[in-house]
Amino acid sequence: MNADFHHPPDRRDSDSVKWGKYAGRDILPLWVADMDFAAPPAVRAALEARVAHGVFGYGAPGSALIDAALAYLEDAYGWRVQPAWLVWLPGLVTGINVAVRSVGADGAAGVLTCVPVYPPFLAAPKHGAQPLRTAALTQIDGRWAMDIAALEAACLPGTRLLLLCHPHNPVGCSWSRAELTQIAGFAARHNLVVCSDEIHCDLILDTDRRHLPFAMLGEAAAGRSITLMAPSKTFNIPGLGCAFAVIPDTGLRQRFLRVMQGIVPHVNVLALAACEAAFRDCGAWRQDLLCLLRQNRDRLEAEVAALPGLSMTHVEATYLAWIDARALSLPEGLSPAAYFETRGLGFSDGADFGAPGWVRFNFGCAPELLARALARLRHAIEIPAPSA
Repeated sequence: MNADFHHPPDRRDSDSVKWGKYAGRDILPLWVADMDFAAPPAVRAALEARVAHGVFGYGAPGSALIDAALAYLEDAYGWRVQPAWLVWLPGLVTGINVAVRSVGADGAAGVLTCVPVYPPFLAAPKHGAQPLRTAALTQIDGRWAMDIAALEAACLPGTRLLLLCHPHNPVGCSWSRAELTQIAGFAARHNLVVCSDEIHCDLILDTDRRHLPFAMLGEAAAGRSITLMAPSKTFNIPGLGCAFAVIPDTGLRQRFLRVMQGIVPHVNVLALAACEAAFRDCGAWRQDLLCLLRQNRDRLEAEVAALPGLSMTHVEATYLAWIDARALSLPEGLSPAAYFETRGLGFSDGADFGAPGWVRFNFGCAPELLARALARLRHAIEIPAPSA
């Protein structure tokens, strides 16, 4: 597969948002959900062939891409999706915002989600002029869990949409059938549409777990579902911009499409080519990636467990670790994320996810870079914080 995860391309002084954030500073970028690895060889070959064609006019998903996507969903999850259920998008965040507007198209309907959570979940309701209600996730026996009682308390009569992150970013949970069934029951009681962000669904790290799409719980759940997926995280092609929604209910799908009209651009032709190759030809590459990510995950969890002032739960899925740094003794007003930057570590700030005092650590990097980051992390914990 020519997958060299130990020697990724040098992204410094490139167009990389991840690496450009700290350009000219000795800070390792471990923040945005963007791995450092080159895209799979099959994806690169497909892009090279499409560029060689030489014409870049308007494009649309062809039958080969649609067949590849449907075959992938059936092979991976046993999910038989009808072609008509697919709505192609230039990005998953676009899908979240369209979902908010389509469910609340007749006026401010209200959106509910659990925190901490991927920041666009918190921003999209505001962009759509809808009220946002949140319920905190809880921990049970060292594992993150949905708090159905908290969801019940947060849900108002006008709430119409539940934004679900599955697997969850940032806490790394892969929700089980039992947990999803609880969520489906809650949504049915309150007549909620469930928009399920499943962009990390092919990055399940625990070998005893398998991703179950929310819409596969049954006909009732499927009828109130908008499932958002993309090859971007798994195959590290987020900059190409290709995603899709799976919406079985005709009326809900039509509302979704109406909101898109005149606002959402078509997926570009290079992204379409990359998506087809990723779904059709990159299964072995993904398995190699998962092996590397498991090793990185295990090393990170062991290191954090040995450091005073830090803690984290087991990462079941994604390449993102959610670390509790609230026990660190830092000067007043200095967040853990800001402190770690002074020690050469660029993490995502938990405040952006609705949880100040936490940081998110992207371990989708070469083992050598992870080793450097862990050495800096140990040093940061062992010496006094700056008196800022």
